[in-house]
Amino acid sequence: MATASQDERIAKMTFASVYPHYVNKVERKGRSEQELLKVIRWLTGFTKAQLDKHIKQESTFEAFFKAAKLNPNASLIKGVICGYRVEEIENPLTRKTRYLDKLVDELARGKKMESILRS
Repeated sequence: MATASQDERIAKMTFASVYPHYVNKVERKGRSEQELLKVIRWLTGFTKAQLDKHIKQESTFEAFFKAAKLNPNASLIKGVICGYRVEEIENPLTRKTRYLDKLVDELARGKKMESILRS
């Protein structure tokens, strides 16, 4: 299980510090930033302008997910990311962050968009 210190570290991490890594990861695997944005939009409900604002303001993941309208199908995201089963993560913020990590990972691995977006 994730520890309280891991949960706190994730809460204080900024979305702006992680976003370039997401972009690099998907682009290295032949996917586009547009596809990444579509995945983030599906999970959070954020428009491109809202995402840009979170990046510019260096929102923490805590603030980022507090402002998000999580997709009702987000609970369908299952599997292992960073050594943890997403569906078993107890801390809600850590679980949401790992949802995002899992979606980015699936995009980079070449999964079809319909399957990533749980449609």
